[in-house]
Amino acid sequence: MSKLNWPVSLGVLLLLAGCASERVVLLPSADGRASALIVRDARGELVLDKPYAASVRRGDANTAYEATQEEVKARFADALAAQPPRPSTYLLYFEPGGNVLTAASRAELNRVRREIAERAAAEIRVIGHTDRVGSVEGNDALSKTRAQTIGAALIEGGVPADKLETVGRGERDLLVPTEDEVNEPKNRRVEINLR
Repeated sequence: MSKLNWPVSLGVLLLLAGCASERVVLLPSADGRASALIVRDARGELVLDKPYAASVRRGDANTAYEATQEEVKARFADALAAQPPRPSTYLLYFEPGGNVLTAASRAELNRVRREIAERAAAEIRVIGHTDRVGSVEGNDALSKTRAQTIGAALIEGGVPADKLETVGRGERDLLVPTEDEVNEPKNRRVEINLR
């Protein structure tokens, strides 16, 4: 019997029922993007390319079928429960020229702290950004300061320092492309990647 080794985090569930059969189910992706999986046997291959498309192998042959969400929840409850939380990304925005968060972003920071507290082993990356007002060197320093400020706020809120990384990107990765010296609020941000 062949051994299939796909991680559940890729949206595939596998059930080995003794050595009599194997099941593979393609789960919907969290962001709605299309995905696919090929299951091969001696007779050829099956392409699973829709959410809940499935295959069962008995002996040397795979048979395709359509699983249901209810079947997946019942059959794979333990595997689903063992999955780590999906990665999250948050954007916090700043007032011009400094490291003061907007009012809406101060509220969002509290939500980020709550989510981090709910994750047993979170890894956090805080990436600071600026708009294109000012010099490249000044924006590099400001973006790093923004990242470090938010990182310090997260640590103060209970995040272990060894689980957090801060990086400044200056004006390199603009959300809204602009000419130099354009004040664009969406570019003055910190991106928090939580996994």
